[in-house]
Amino acid sequence: MSIALAGAWLAGCAAPEQLERRSGYVVDHSWVAPSHNSRVRHLVMHYTDIDEAESLAVLTGPHVSAHYVLPLPPRDHRGQPLVYQLVDENRRAWHAGASAWRGRININDTSIGIEIVNLGPDRPYAEVERLLEENPEASVDIQWAPYPDAQIEALIALSRDIIERHGIHPADVVAHSDISPTRKIDPGPRFPWRELYEAGIGVWPEDDAVASWQARFEAQPPALSVLQEALRVWGYPLKETGELDRETRAVLRAFQMRFRPSDYRGTPDAETAAILWALLERYRPAALDGLAPSLRHSQPLRNS
Repeated sequence: MSIALAGAWLAGCAAPEQLERRSGYVVDHSWVAPSHNSRVRHLVMHYTDIDEAESLAVLTGPHVSAHYVLPLPPRDHRGQPLVYQLVDENRRAWHAGASAWRGRININDTSIGIEIVNLGPDRPYAEVERLLEENPEASVDIQWAPYPDAQIEALIALSRDIIERHGIHPADVVAHSDISPTRKIDPGPRFPWRELYEAGIGVWPEDDAVASWQARFEAQPPALSVLQEALRVWGYPLKETGELDRETRAVLRAFQMRFRPSDYRGTPDAETAAILWALLERYRPAALDGLAPSLRHSQPLRNS
């Protein structure tokens, strides 16, 4: 039997529900390859920084978008949390912008974006950044909008579903500020990352490991270049300069907002390093082989 005749015979055997008529051709779905997986690798959390009406207007406009939006005030439908879906998960939404994580760039290509309606800080991003840059050793009084419990309940249900369907690694559930630390600060220090972790979403260090590493680093901190390398290995787009430059402060702020929201000035210290090493130990232990603090101490952690 020729290939053409065999193909015709196979097509003729396809059940009607396996045939899809498209523009100018017909697709036979009777053969399915098992060797495939989702293109989605990342789940990115955002806040909108504006109210719900403005958020929906902007996110359905010509310039930016997201796959999902969580309304404020939260609402439900027949007893279950309601979320808006603006973009099909198989399509690329424009939510991440210039971004990178664990060596990948253009995170829009590999992510699902969730926008949470939340007003963020009590002043514009540029002023927040200026205050933090100008007062690295002092407390800055910035008020951040809370996330209502019902909104987080909706987020947990949505995130669990997305993570399970796409097989997203816990360390690839990220903040917008993680993937764009010099441009973004959302979802901010009031976002409940630990609560999400306890619900099975994302990562968190073990308290005992943090305490152990902190005691070690208070006695002998890692060099700044080693801290930069560890941040890069964890996922941040950061070069190892050995200098406490603007990019390093921005990455440290993003990391601290997520894992130590009580102090996010972007200043390196033993506690920040301990949290980072505890995360690496738990989720990427192979990376510690080249990051043992006893191996590299060319500079102190703090600039003095």
